[in-house]
This record gives sequence, C-alpha cells and structure tokens, in this order.
Amino acid sequence: MSNDLTGRKIAILAADGVEKIELERPRDELTKAGAQVELLSLKDGEIEARNHDLEPAGTIPVDRAVSGASVGDYDGLILPGGTVNPDKLRLDDSAVAFVRDFVDSGKTVAAICHGPWTLVEAGVVAGRNLTSYPSIRTDLRNAGARVADEEVVVDGNLITSRSPKDLDAFCSAILRQLTQAAAGSSL
Repeated sequence: MSNDLTGRKIAILAADGVEKIELERPRDELTKAGAQVELLSLKDGEIEARNHDLEPAGTIPVDRAVSGASVGDYDGLILPGGTVNPDKLRLDDSAVAFVRDFVDSGKTVAAICHGPWTLVEAGVVAGRNLTSYPSIRTDLRNAGARVADEEVVVDGNLITSRSPKDLDAFCSAILRQLTQAAAGSSL
C-alpha cells in the first residue's frame, strides 16, 4: 500500500516541554508521505522542546493557536509526549475540547508516551484499549481504559505507543491508518 497522503492535513498539538523526537519524527514521516503538517499550541510563536524530558532541545515554531483551529480543517491529530507538554494541554479548555472533538469525529488520533494524559482529560478513554508510558497507566485505568504493554495499540481511530523506542511502530501505524482513511474517502 502506498503511503501517499498528498492533500491531507495533519495537526500536531503540543506545548512547552514537548519531547522533541516525538514531535519531529511523526511530522517528518507524514511530510515525506505528502501530508501538510501544522503545529498547534496554546499560543502563537514558539514552543520549547526537550530531550529525555529534562534537557533543553531548542524551540519549534507554532503554526496556529489551538483556540483558532477547527477539527474540520484536519484529517488527523498527533499528541506527542514529554511530561510537561500534556500537563499544560490538560489545563487549557480549548486544547481539551479540540482533542475531545477530534476523537468524537472518528478521525485518526495518535498519542505517544505521556500524550494520552490529554485523552484522559478529554474524557475519551473509557472502554478503549490504549498503551502509554508506564507512569501514567494508572491514570488511564482510573479513567476506564484497558491498558496493554505493547509498542503500539490501535483501537478504532485511536493509536497509542509507550515511548520514543516505539516510534517506528507508532509512525507506521499512523501512516497505515491515514492512508486507509484517504483511500476510503476517495472512493
């Protein structure tokens, strides 16, 4: 199956403290497949990235504030991790509503590492099969999710992975699901 995502638009939602590789690797893979990728955040300007959660890793330019974004503008959503990033997103009503609406739309939503924290806040994990970084699995279970310790878990439109070590499987699952969705919509 070709991973041609030409004409598809994907949002990455992140804030200060994002794990750099968890943002850049999916963005690069999607761009190589022809997708247009936009970085949404809580504010315009730039966000501060991290390596290994603690080491400063420069800044990344933001394309648009999430408060001005619409689910209808995008074909998929990526939620990278880093502990600080999803904690900031969970406190922002616009970010939480965007994530909830995206999951409810049936479009692909992919979260890695600590990214599923935002899914918990959005109230969309009950009864779903997910994985995450080990330290937030209790939060997922308490919110009603069924948690597995696997490199990637796909449950309907939700794709989750545990950590940067799983980026190969995570990116492959994202490309596969978005390509299938694109093929389905062009029939």
